Amino acid sequence: MDFDGCEHVFKIILIGDGGVGKSCLMLRFTEDSFPTTYMSTVGVDFKVTTIEVDGIRSKLQIWDTAGQERFKTITRNYYKGVHGAMLLFDVTDEKSFENTSEWLKEVSNYADLNLKKILIGNKIDLESKRAVTKEQGQQFAKELGVDYYETSALERIGIQEVFRDLTKLMIKQKEIDQTNNKKQIGKKKNKIILEQKKTSKKSKCC
Repeated sequence: MDFDGCEHVFKIILIGDGGVGKSCLMLRFTEDSFPTTYMSTVGVDFKVTTIEVDGIRSKLQIWDTAGQERFKTITRNYYKGVHGAMLLFDVTDEKSFENTSEWLKEVSNYADLNLKKILIGNKIDLESKRAVTKEQGQQFAKELGVDYYETSALERIGIQEVFRDLTKLMIKQKEIDQTNNKKQIGKKKNKIILEQKKTSKKSKCC
């Protein structure tokens, strides 16, 4: 894959209970494939791909984490340096929806403050088995101050949209960070100039 011409490099982490479809979401986006048999992620897995949003090409490092409790210590090591997080639950599994609060705490404790997050209700192709309504997902996302999406990795529903919109958020945050950094550098330069002037005046007085 050609990564030349990428203006940004972003690290995205997929988190949520085991079996909610994190691996399937990642594979559908990066390879347009869907596994025929279920295999739980052991520790972490990752894929690298590119995306173009509003004429800006970015390289995405997508990290798929294990949802089982015994792997949480391993997963925590990968929160550092993450720019975006997809918090997933299975719309047919109410417990996975309830546990998103715990996953959110994990992110808040171990990831950067400026991390951009979105909430995703996956497996909407199983509508007859739905246990969490779209309204519930939207309400919870509103309380968190994040956007809510519904997807189906099996039927390719909403996959491009979630990665596109999260990339937009990450680009915007990076632009804000760069602007703030320039302001800080400007303040430091002004401070140095003032200190040099003060030192110069003292020297002349002597």
